[in-house]
Amino acid sequence: MNILVVGPSWVGDMVMAQSLFMALKTRYADVAIDVLAPAWSRPILEAMPEVRATIDMPVGHGALQLGGRYRLAQSLKEQAYDQAIVLPNSLKSALIPWMAGIPLRTGWKGEMRYGLLNDLRPLDKNVFSLMVQKYVGLAYPKGTVPSEFQCPQPGLRPRQRFIDEALESFGLNTAARILALCPGAEFGRAKKWPERHYAEIARRHVAQGGQVWLFGSQNDVPACAQIAEAVSSDRLQVLAGQTSLQQAVALMSMVHAVVANDSGLMHVAAALQRPLVALFGSTSPDYTPPLSDHCRVIKATIECSPCFKRECPYGHYRCLEEMMPDQIWQALKQLEVTGAKS
Repeated sequence: MNILVVGPSWVGDMVMAQSLFMALKTRYADVAIDVLAPAWSRPILEAMPEVRATIDMPVGHGALQLGGRYRLAQSLKEQAYDQAIVLPNSLKSALIPWMAGIPLRTGWKGEMRYGLLNDLRPLDKNVFSLMVQKYVGLAYPKGTVPSEFQCPQPGLRPRQRFIDEALESFGLNTAARILALCPGAEFGRAKKWPERHYAEIARRHVAQGGQVWLFGSQNDVPACAQIAEAVSSDRLQVLAGQTSLQQAVALMSMVHAVVANDSGLMHVAAALQRPLVALFGSTSPDYTPPLSDHCRVIKATIECSPCFKRECPYGHYRCLEEMMPDQIWQALKQLEVTGAKS
């Protein structure tokens, strides 16, 4: 059984897609899974033992570029795929499997994909209430509902060589307990816990003899610099904007605990089975929670949350401003003792 999966375009979604790959491995003992996805996702996919090969999407997100899609589709014919599973909802994402003549093309009803997908499924969001259920459901015949299958938790396994190389590249050591802080979120400010609160958590951890690593993209460098300035300790290392995704995954696998906003790195930490405190302000864990038994979810309790806005409609950002460091610190301490999920 050869299956081509057309993967999603966001870090967190790609991590959750591993649950689908694991379900396919359970259902078909001899299945080979290749994933067609943006080139940036290769380090994530290479940490998934279920994936045989990663195929870089030749066109950018949202671009049509029929010529590039057609050329790739012709090259894929050699693989003789039995099935394609298309995770994005766009029409464009279904074009390559159709052009490649893959006989069974599975996906949820989305953007006018009649004909492109011949195993087209209507999505009842009241039944498939979690993103991971939406993905894993495509491993099973049409009509199968979440009560009839299990969603395995993602489990990223970075290669030891990448871990050793990343530690050496940044001059890091694991002698003292490492707390990873992920203060960024690509979606917008309304998902970001305040930098001063992160700084307070970092100060407490350093005071107890630990070290702090700050993760994030280039966009998160100002926030991480603000935290570093507030803490002013040689036990704090800013890695945001300096690591590749491969290095970030490798280094995060070595930390002892993580505090993260609702972000791609939150899902990476969960899939690495790191003890995790996940913070939800403008968004909700009801659709895309961290998939781990080693996490504590802290969500805002004010009346206007979740609003799912990039910026606070009222300008006060109370959902995260009023989420105090004491609460997050206590959650970290509880994880150390119990490892329980809430």
